[in-house]
Amino acid sequence: MTSIDLNADLGEGFGRWRLTDDERLLSVVTSANVACGFHAGDAATMRRVCELAAERGVRIGAQVSYRDLAGFGRRAMDVPSAELAAEVAYQIGALEVFARAAGSRVAYVKPHGALYNRVVHDEEQAAAVVDGVLLADAALPVLGLPGSRLLGLAGKAGLPVVTEAFADRAYTDAGTLVPRTRDGAVVTDPEAVVERSLGLARSGEVSSQSGTRIEVRARSLCLHGDTPGAVDLARRVRERLESSGIRVEAFA
Repeated sequence: MTSIDLNADLGEGFGRWRLTDDERLLSVVTSANVACGFHAGDAATMRRVCELAAERGVRIGAQVSYRDLAGFGRRAMDVPSAELAAEVAYQIGALEVFARAAGSRVAYVKPHGALYNRVVHDEEQAAAVVDGVLLADAALPVLGLPGSRLLGLAGKAGLPVVTEAFADRAYTDAGTLVPRTRDGAVVTDPEAVVERSLGLARSGEVSSQSGTRIEVRARSLCLHGDTPGAVDLARRVRERLESSGIRVEAFA
């Protein structure tokens, strides 16, 4: 039986402000990418999400980013390699405290936003992220885009690598994500997202923005938690996958 992991970005709030419906999404997904305070999240939020995830048996992942609260981690930044590596390790370590307190652990690492897109092609920034993960835990899996420099360097460094796909994001013909600044970068039709999810899980293929069929073989499928109706859409995706004979389970 084919299987796939469902991950979502959670804990994306700060203080009294909350963006994601963490509790309800944690009843659907199998892996939680928890914001570690640099693009969103604070200590209380991180602790709460870790406790909820541990209660439900959902794997906890550190979603590391550039230090960019004001821009939600989506602004391009040039951070020196040594500084970025230290900040990646710092974020993982902070989340690990709360994961351990909840009786769980940090099970993987995933970059967020501008950092995620940067390390697809940028060798120097990708190497800095890998160095940060190694500093925190040399056995942590790294979740990222197939063919990215990040996963290539992580694999060479001996870190487990896990490929990821996005049903609600448009792809270029090269298999990269269409920048959010372009029209149509986010797929908003719920039925289209469900069908794309099924295609990615079954065949590892999806249509690019130009209509070209491209290969995107992934072990995990990301469901964004900050889109309108995210919980209902996540449920529809999971129900469709399971009714089609696809097992939904965590990769870590």
